Amino acid sequence: MASWVSLLLFLFCQPVSQAQEESSTIPILEFNSKTAIDNVVQDPQTGLIYLGAVNAIYQLGPSLQWQSQYETGPKEDARTCTPPSSTCQDTKPMPSLNKLLLVNPSNGSLIVCGSRYRGICSLLNLTNVAEQLYYSDNKGERTYVASIEDNVNVVGVMSTYLRENQTFSVFLVGKGYGSQDSTKLISTRILQDFRDWVVFESIIEASTVQTTPFVPKYLHDFRHAFKEDGFVYFLFSRTLDGTDNKNLTFVSRLCENDHHYYSHTELQLNCGQNQNNKYNKVQAAYVASPGKDKVLFVVASPDDDVNESALCMYPLNSINERLVDLISACYSDSGKISGLSSFFHCSLSSSHFLPSPLASIPRFALKAEAVWTHMDLLTAVAVAVENDHTIAFLGNTQGEVFKVELIKVPGGTMGEKVNKNLFFDLSQSHLYITTEKKVPVQTCLQKKDCQSCVELRDPYCGWCVLEGRCTRRSECRRAEEKNGWLWSPRQQCVRIVSFYPPNLSCKKTQKVLRRFSISRSLFVLCCSLRLSRSAEVSRMHVTQNMHQYLIFVLMLSQGARFTLYNCSMGREDCSLCKNADPKYRCVWCAKQRACVYEKLCNPAQQGIIPRFGPLRGGISITIRGSNLGIHKEDIKSITVVGEPLCIHAVSCDLAPRLHPHQDPIPEVVKPSKGPKDGGTLITISGRFLDTGSKDDVQVTVGEVDCTVPTDPLTVTVRYGMSTTTTIPSAFQFMENPIVLDHQPKTIINFSSMRFCQDTLSITVDLPLQGRGFSKAMTAKEAQAFVGDVPCLVNTLQDEKLFLDPPSTTPSARSRRHRRDTRPELLDLTIKFGKGEWVVGSVQYEKKNDLSLYIIIPAVIVPMLLIIAISVYCYRRKSQQAEREYEKVKHQLENLEESVRDRCKKEFTDLMIEMEDHTNELSEGRIPFLDYKTYTERVFFLPSKDGANDVMITGKLDIPEARRAIVAQALNQFSNLLNSKTFLINFIRTLERSHDFNARSKVYFASLLTVALHGKLEYYTDIMRTLLLELMEEYVHSKNPKLMLRRSETVVERMLCNWMSICLYQFLKDSAGEPLYKLFRAIKHQIEKGPVDARVKKAKYTLNDTGLLGDDVEYSVLTLQVLVQGEGPDVTPVKVLSCDTISQVKEKIIEQVYRNLPYSQRPKVDNVTLEWRPGSTGQILSDLDLTSQKEGRWKRFNTLAHYNVRDNATLVLSKVFSIQQNYDQNQENHGERNALLEDDKVFHLVRPADELDEIKSKRGSIKDKSMTKAITEIYLTRLLSVKGTLQQFVDDFFRSVLCSGTVVPPAIKYFFDFLDEQALKHNNVDEETIHIWKTNSLPLRFWVNILKNPHFTFDVHVSEVVDASLSVIAQTFMDACTKSEHKLSRDSPSNKLLYAKEISTYKKMVDDYYKGIRQMVPVSDQDMNTHLAEVSRSHTDKLNTQVALHQLYQYASKYYDGIIASLEEDPAAQSKQLTLRLQQIAAALENKVTDL
Repeated sequence: MASWVSLLLFLFCQPVSQAQEESSTIPILEFNSKTAIDNVVQDPQTGLIYLGAVNAIYQLGPSLQWQSQYETGPKEDARTCTPPSSTCQDTKPMPSLNKLLLVNPSNGSLIVCGSRYRGICSLLNLTNVAEQLYYSDNKGERTYVASIEDNVNVVGVMSTYLRENQTFSVFLVGKGYGSQDSTKLISTRILQDFRDWVVFESIIEASTVQTTPFVPKYLHDFRHAFKEDGFVYFLFSRTLDGTDNKNLTFVSRLCENDHHYYSHTELQLNCGQNQNNKYNKVQAAYVASPGKDKVLFVVASPDDDVNESALCMYPLNSINERLVDLISACYSDSGKISGLSSFFHCSLSSSHFLPSPLASIPRFALKAEAVWTHMDLLTAVAVAVENDHTIAFLGNTQGEVFKVELIKVPGGTMGEKVNKNLFFDLSQSHLYITTEKKVPVQTCLQKKDCQSCVELRDPYCGWCVLEGRCTRRSECRRAEEKNGWLWSPRQQCVRIVSFYPPNLSCKKTQKVLRRFSISRSLFVLCCSLRLSRSAEVSRMHVTQNMHQYLIFVLMLSQGARFTLYNCSMGREDCSLCKNADPKYRCVWCAKQRACVYEKLCNPAQQGIIPRFGPLRGGISITIRGSNLGIHKEDIKSITVVGEPLCIHAVSCDLAPRLHPHQDPIPEVVKPSKGPKDGGTLITISGRFLDTGSKDDVQVTVGEVDCTVPTDPLTVTVRYGMSTTTTIPSAFQFMENPIVLDHQPKTIINFSSMRFCQDTLSITVDLPLQGRGFSKAMTAKEAQAFVGDVPCLVNTLQDEKLFLDPPSTTPSARSRRHRRDTRPELLDLTIKFGKGEWVVGSVQYEKKNDLSLYIIIPAVIVPMLLIIAISVYCYRRKSQQAEREYEKVKHQLENLEESVRDRCKKEFTDLMIEMEDHTNELSEGRIPFLDYKTYTERVFFLPSKDGANDVMITGKLDIPEARRAIVAQALNQFSNLLNSKTFLINFIRTLERSHDFNARSKVYFASLLTVALHGKLEYYTDIMRTLLLELMEEYVHSKNPKLMLRRSETVVERMLCNWMSICLYQFLKDSAGEPLYKLFRAIKHQIEKGPVDARVKKAKYTLNDTGLLGDDVEYSVLTLQVLVQGEGPDVTPVKVLSCDTISQVKEKIIEQVYRNLPYSQRPKVDNVTLEWRPGSTGQILSDLDLTSQKEGRWKRFNTLAHYNVRDNATLVLSKVFSIQQNYDQNQENHGERNALLEDDKVFHLVRPADELDEIKSKRGSIKDKSMTKAITEIYLTRLLSVKGTLQQFVDDFFRSVLCSGTVVPPAIKYFFDFLDEQALKHNNVDEETIHIWKTNSLPLRFWVNILKNPHFTFDVHVSEVVDASLSVIAQTFMDACTKSEHKLSRDSPSNKLLYAKEISTYKKMVDDYYKGIRQMVPVSDQDMNTHLAEVSRSHTDKLNTQVALHQLYQYASKYYDGIIASLEEDPAAQSKQLTLRLQQIAAALENKVTDL
C-alpha cells in the first residue's frame, strides 16, 4: 500500500506571486513511498526529514525532495531465529518494519531499529543514509532493542550517560512485550564500545522495569517518550493484569542521570468528561508551551469504542507535583496522601507488582477534562501557538486533519489513518503529516478580500491592511502597529478615506498618510509606497511634449489616486534638468550625475581645505562636495563653530578664531649658507607649519633683491594676510665658488674590451681644484656633468671636488661638439645652485685592440693540430675497439645462451613450487610449548649454558642434610625480595658494579622474573619505578631515542620478560598459528631443493648469503620406508637424490613421526638406515670406505652415490644403547678410524679457495670461466621463494599489527604509560614515542619470537631456515622504524627483496599504534587483575626455588656493596633489612654467627 508525507501549508511560508494568489487551490508538497511509513523524524539542526518505512529508510529535504535511501529489507529471517541468520533454518524473505527512528546529532548518526533479527539496530549517516556506519548481528541478546511483533510499539529518546568522568551518548527505549522479545520494558542503550559494553547493549540492569513475571502479565503499549528539565518521561497504556484487558494510561518518570532506575515512578492519567475516565487508552501525545509552562497534550480513546476520541491537556508542573506527592507519601508518610492510601504497594518485597513499585491507584490519578472530542479515532496530534492562541492539529484514521478551533481541514478522498508522527518544521511554518492519502486544505492565502479573510476566524489568518492580502501575522510588515493586521471575531474591515501627498516620484519611497475608517472611527496610518507589479493599475496616460516626461496615474482598488513622476526621463544633462516643471521639484544631482527629485539628492560634503588656520585668520578655505549650489545665492550661510563666514562664489574668507587654530612656529633653516647666484633649496623646520594651504604661504630671505649682502639674514614666513613669523640670522649668502683645474684630462674607456664574455669596468676618480667649494654648498647639492651624463660627487672640500666619471663614453652636450668630428672631446660642467661653470674638456681614449694577425695564428693553428691528432687516435682506437667488441660479443652471446637456459629452468621450478606448495604444506596440530618450557626457553636458552642451564634442568647440588634449612632461608630471601626498598637497592648496587656485564644483567633479570612470578603486580610496580628512572636519565642527559634500544640495564630485560609473560596467551590464541604456518612454509620450501649439509647453503632461500650458487643436478625420489618393530606398514617419503644420508633420515623422521612434537621424536644419531635392493641389505651412512675422493677432499655420501632408485624400500631402525651400537658396528671400527683421519669433506660445493692442481692443468682457466656459474644469476631464486611465501608473511604481520582484533591489555597499558610520560617532557616528540613503542614491543618481543620459533613451538630450527627467518625479522624491524630507507643498486639483496612491501608494512605499524591509542584505557585495577590471574595459573609450574638460589649467588657476590647501600637508606634501616639479609646469608652459607 502506497504511503506519502504531505507538507500542508496551514501557515504561510513566503509571499507568492499574483498568479498563485488567484489560484483556488494551493499545491501540497508531498513524497510518495512504495511501502507504508512507520516513523518520521526531523534533524533539529538541518531540518532534514527521515522516513522509516517498511523495507526502506528515506532521507528528504525540508521541502520533501528525495535525497537518498537505504534498503532494510526484505531479509531472510524466521520468528524463532537467533542472529546471525546464516545459522538459522527454515528462513524466508520477511519484510522489515521500522520500529524506532532517532536522530543523534552529537555524532551525525541516525539510529534505525527494525523488526528483523530480533530487533537489532544499526547506525546510518545523517548526511547520507545510504552509508551505514555500524551494524553487527553477532553480539547476542544484549543488543536486541526492538520487537519482531508487528503490533508492539517502540519509543525512544536521546540522552547521555556519565561514567568515570566520561560522557557517553545513549538512548532510552520503551518497548512493549512480544512473545519472542526480551523482558526489558525500559532500557538504556549505549552507542559506542566501552570496556565490556558493546554498541546497543543495555547498560543498566534494573529489576524495577525488567522483571520477567511482570512484563507478560501487564501488557504495555508505549506511545511517546520525551525528556524535560533532567527527567525522562514515558507515556503508555497497560492492562490491569492478565485477566482484565482494560487499559489505563500512565506516565512514568525517571531521572536522566539515574544509573539504576531508582527514581522510576508512575502516575495514572485520566481523560474524560465529568470526572470520569472514559478515554482511557492513549493514542498519541505532544509537548508544547502554550504559556510559560510546558503542557502534555494527549489524544486518547475508549477501550470499547474506537469511533470516539478526545484531546486532554496535562501541565507538566501538575504531573511533577503529583509525582512528588506520591514519592513523599511512599517514603515519608506511610503511603498516604491526606490520610488516604495512594498506592497498590510500597513494600520492596511485594510480588504482585514491580519489586520496587511506585504507582498511584485510580483514586489519586491526575484527571483532565476533554477539551475537544470527535466521533472518530484520533491517531496524531501536534500543537502550535500563534498570536497567543493555541492551535491543535489532530489527525484521524480517515486521513483528515482538524484544527481544534472547530476549523476542519476537509479531506479529498477518504483514506487510511494519519500516522502518529505529526510535527512542524524548524520555522513553525509548515506541518508535516504522514498519511496514506493526499489531504488538500484551505489556507489563508486563498482569501482575496478582507471580509472573507476575517470570516475564517482562524488565529493564523488576518488581513494585512498595507499589503491588501490575507496572511499570517509574522509575514505582515508593520503588523504591530495599530490596525495594521486585522483579526476580528466581529468580522470588521477598513476602508481608505484620504491620503497625502498626492504626488510622489516613482523612485522615491516616502511615507504616505492615509485615513481609514472602521465602524465610524477614523485613524491615520503612515505607510511606505512602492511601485510594484502587484499594484492594480486602473488606467495609464502617456503624455509627451517638449520636456519629454511621463506621468503614471494609478488608481488603487479603494479609489485612492496617486501621480508618479520620473525626473530622469529626458533629463540627461544639467540644463535640461533645470528646465523641468518647477512643481515636480527636480534637481541635478552631481553625485549621481542624474536628474532626480530634490529630496533624493542631499548636499554631500567631501572635505575642507585647509584643515588648520592661524589665530589671526585671513586665509581662504575650500569646501568640496556635490549638490552645493550653482550661484552664490544658493548657499544661505557657512558657519564655523557657530560663527558666520563671508561667502564668495566658490570660496570664502575665514574670520579670526573661527577655524581650528594654531600659529606656525618656524625654528631652523637648512642649509644656512648658499652661493650668491642663488638656486639653493632650503628646508625650514618647526612646529605647526601645516597651517593654511600652500597658496597662503610666502617665504623671503632678507628684503633686498639686487644687492646680495654677506651678513646672516632673517628668513620670513607669511601665512595668509595677517600672520608673519621670522627666523633671525638663519641664512647667509657666500661668494660663488671658483673652479681652477681638473685632473686627469684623459679617461681610458675599458668597457669595450671583453674577456671570457664578462665586461671589465673600472671607476676613476676625477678631482677638480679651486676654492670656496664647501662654503657655498654641500656635496649633495653640487652637480657635475661630463658631456650630457651626470657624475657622482663623492667628496666636497673647500678647494677640491672629487667626481666619479661615467664608465661609458657620453655624448657631447653642446652643438659645437656634436658637429665636431672628434667625439672624444667632452665638456666638464659644474653647477652650484643657479651658477654653472664649464671647467674644460675630458677625453675618453680606447685601449688599442690586439692585432688579429697575431691572435688567429696563435689560437687557430694549435687547435687544428690537436683536432688532427685526435682524429688519428680515434680512428686507431675505433678499429681496435671494434675488434674487441666482436670478441666480447661472441662471449656475451655464449653467456646469454647460458643465462637463458638457467632462467628458463628457474622459472619452471618456480611454477612447480607455486602449484605444489599449498597441497604439500602440512598444517597439522600446532605443537605449542607449555608455559613453563616457553618461559625457560625465552628467559634462559640464550644464556651461556644453553639447555644445560640450571634453570632449565632444575637441579641444585645441595646436600640432603641442608635442603630443609636452605629451603627455609630461600623463603626468607623471597620475602626480602618482596620489599621494594631492598629490591631497588639490590638492583642499583649490582648495576653500579663494573663487573656486572650485559650478559649478567639479562640473566639476573630473568631470575628475578621467575622469583617474583607469584606477584606480577609487584613485579610490574618495580619495573615501572625503574623505567621512570631510566626515562629521566635518557631524556635529560642522553638521546631519548636510544632508550629501550638494547638490554643494557636490568629493567630493559625485565620489560622484555614482562611482555613475554603477558603475550603468551595472545600467541596461543591469535599470532601463534600464522607464525607456525610461516615457519613450516619456509622449511618446506627450503627442503624442496638441494641443501648443502656442509656449508649450510640452499637452492631456495630468502638470504642471499645462504644461496647455493652452483647448478646441482638432482631428482625427486619417493622412498617406501619401513620402521622396524612398528608393523608392516610403509610410509612414502619424498627426498632428493642429492641429499646426504643424515638429511634423508631427518625427512623420514619428519614424515613418519609427524604427529609427535620434535622433542619426542628419535634423533638422527639414534637411528640407522638400511637399503635392501635385493636379498641382502646395505647400511647407509654419510661417510664410509666407498665415499668419493677429489684430491684431499672427500664427498658426503648421497642417495645418488648409493644409486638408490625411485620407490626403493628402506628400513629405519632405532639404536637403543651405545653398547648395542658398538657391537653392531665393531667390524667397521677400523673403517671409522680411517675416515676420521681426514676431515676435509664437502657435500655439494667445494670451498672456492681450494682448487686442485690436477683440475687446473686439464684446461685453461679462461675456458672454464665461460662455463662457470655466475652466482648473481641465481638471485632470481630469492624472488621466487619470496613470492611463494608472501601470503604467509602477510598473514603473520596482520596478526601482530592489527588493532582491530583483540589487543592484549598489556600492550595498551604500557603504550599509554609511554604516552603519559612523554607528555611530561618537552623534548619528547611523536617520533621519539614511536621509537619507544617499537623498541619495547616489536624489537624486544616479536623479532625475538620470529627469529626463534623453537621458543614458542616444539620444533627444530636449522641454520638454513634460521637464515630466511632473519630476513623476515629484518623486514619487520625496518617496517617499525620511522626513517626512510633509501635504496640503491649497492643495497644488500635482503633489503631490496622487500623494498616494495616496506611502505605497506610501515603504514600497518602506524595504523596499529594509532588504533591502540584510540582504544579504551586499561586501568591499573584491570591490569592488576589480569596479572594476578597469570600468577595464579602458572607460578607453581616454575622453578622458583632454583631462581631464588641463583639470585642469592649475586647477593653473596656483591654482599658488601648491598649492605653499604642498605645502611645508607633510612627506609631500609627502619625495616631492619640489613639484619634480615645477614640472617639469610648465615643460613645459606652455613655460617655460625652471633645472630
